[in-house]
Amino acid sequence: MVHMRIDNRLIHGQVTVAWASHLSADHMIVCNDKVAQDPIQKMMLPAAARGVKTSVLSVADTLAYCASPEAEQERIFIIAKFPSDALALLDGGLKPQEINVGNQAPIPGTKFTMVTRTCAVTPEDAAIYREIVKRGYELTGRMVPADPKNDFIELIAKKGL
Repeated sequence: MVHMRIDNRLIHGQVTVAWASHLSADHMIVCNDKVAQDPIQKMMLPAAARGVKTSVLSVADTLAYCASPEAEQERIFIIAKFPSDALALLDGGLKPQEINVGNQAPIPGTKFTMVTRTCAVTPEDAAIYREIVKRGYELTGRMVPADPKNDFIELIAKKGL
């Protein structure tokens, strides 16, 4: 597995055009238990991937697939919908080379702070991001590969989270 991006918009232009090609990914996996149970999203997300093999899987199914012999032959790009999905994957033994926070659109009814123009973070999210870093991972915040790698923990700390 090459890269993990935390992005609650899932598959969109930045992901398919910029990230998938930058990473030379030949398989994108959207990982979230609720999305994996939604037949419409399971149909629409691969269509938005513009020809890159795409799977929409639960956390457990993502872990099982990534442990399979087939996965060893692929350059996998995982898009975790929420930081909690990313942490569950790490807890399950996944070892991405890099973890990036992309878009986190505000969720109505939550107490969020806009950390960047496109990243809403709740206090609960901030705790999860810190836990990811405690596991030994650098957590960067950037929209596209050409952007500088910002330390996401520094960004949330500057906002008081």
